[in-house]
Amino acid sequence: MTQQLIVVENTADLDFLEVGCPLVHVDDYLTGQEYFNLKGTQVINLCRSSRYQSVGYYTSLLAEARRHRIIPSVKTMMDLSSKAMYSLEAVNLDEVVQKSFRRHRKDSIESLFEMEVFFGQCRYPELSELARQIFETFPYPLLQVTFRRHKEWHLVAIKPVRVDKLDSDNREFFAGALAGYLQRRWRSPRTRSVARYDLAVLHNPDDPMPPSDTRALNQFIKAGRALGIDVELIERSDYARLAEYDALFIRDTTRINHYTYRFAKKAESEGMVVIDDPQSILRCTNKVFLAELLRANRVPTPRTVIVGKGDINAAEVAIGYPMVLKVPDGSFSLGVYKAETPEQLQEYTARLFKTSELILAQEYLYTEFDWRIGVLNCEPIYASQYFMSKKHWQIVRYGDGGEVSTGGWKTWAVADAPGEVMATALKAANLIGDGFYGVDLKQTDNGVYVIEVNDNPSIEAGVEDKILKEELYRCIMQEFIRRLDKRKMI
Repeated sequence: MTQQLIVVENTADLDFLEVGCPLVHVDDYLTGQEYFNLKGTQVINLCRSSRYQSVGYYTSLLAEARRHRIIPSVKTMMDLSSKAMYSLEAVNLDEVVQKSFRRHRKDSIESLFEMEVFFGQCRYPELSELARQIFETFPYPLLQVTFRRHKEWHLVAIKPVRVDKLDSDNREFFAGALAGYLQRRWRSPRTRSVARYDLAVLHNPDDPMPPSDTRALNQFIKAGRALGIDVELIERSDYARLAEYDALFIRDTTRINHYTYRFAKKAESEGMVVIDDPQSILRCTNKVFLAELLRANRVPTPRTVIVGKGDINAAEVAIGYPMVLKVPDGSFSLGVYKAETPEQLQEYTARLFKTSELILAQEYLYTEFDWRIGVLNCEPIYASQYFMSKKHWQIVRYGDGGEVSTGGWKTWAVADAPGEVMATALKAANLIGDGFYGVDLKQTDNGVYVIEVNDNPSIEAGVEDKILKEELYRCIMQEFIRRLDKRKMI
């Protein structure tokens, strides 16, 4: 039987009602071992903030890593974080908005109307179907939705509502909606599909460390056209044109709260084939989520603890020195420090906590190189070794003057790479999805350990393609064709 939990930042936020399931403080849920091991659990996240890297954000992120059923999901939080994000989905509600308002406010002289939607319910019977569809599109516990009339009514704004800010009338309404929700389950929204064969490759010519250099991008164009795909390079300014294509391949450094994620979201919304898909970006760009996911699935990693502002000493006991400290969404070795003394631990954690409520502390394992295994659709396609930068403990070294230096590299045939490395990489990548991933691993005398999984791994001419050469680009383009053909048959 499913166990239900409600997570809050302050238990006083719900002191106005009798909750029919356990009420859990967010600190206990984030770090308590008893919640990590729970199975068959549904979590209702009523934390006050869903802001990126807030405790509310991490509650949903870790719930997904623990395979708990969570509302709201991280995806929904990010969808509602800006109008540019939720407008993509909201436009699909236009027809039901106009149909509902023809009945509800056809004689009204007002041009603006707001309503609360709590767990898919609203106060107006004529708008109940609209409220239900809003909730199915944006499954968030408490929403305030704004409509404006310009000849017809349109949905113009959606924002989360904090449970601790409810007035007495809304508290009563919320109590009824929550009780109803705890007794039922909602369906997932449908997705649309289209069928054409034009591929957009999103890149940033000004990125100093892009996932693919110009020579590699040209190889993608050449391989695609040989297979009948019209491949076009696009940039950030081409956002409005995205729907003209059948598929999107992101060769730009992805981040949350960034235009790359909005491109992925819009492509998915338009029914396009997209690599990197939004779910993979969400899962791979946060190291806290990855650490929890890998631990839950017994994938070997260096000893790792998730650290809150009050847990710094616990990290010292659990890991010892030297330890590696990481901000959750860093990339290319940025936001990563090696602490060798208590003083450095205090200095680096203070620096990292300025941008995130949680950070990672990890056992330091020295190796001469890291493995990077490229995985596409659950199959390895290349195996590279990246060596540490000279007289440094990372592959990439940033100088005080902004200069960047990197170590050497070597690419192996997949069949010649160590079996344990390949097996561990596949196990980690398959936990994320069936997209295109780069798994970073350390190989030591004591075993193989996963460091992280990247959602848009590098492919540079003369490096990752050293063995397969043009065939590497060809197999990636063929995967787009396979997915487009499959979608066309649906």
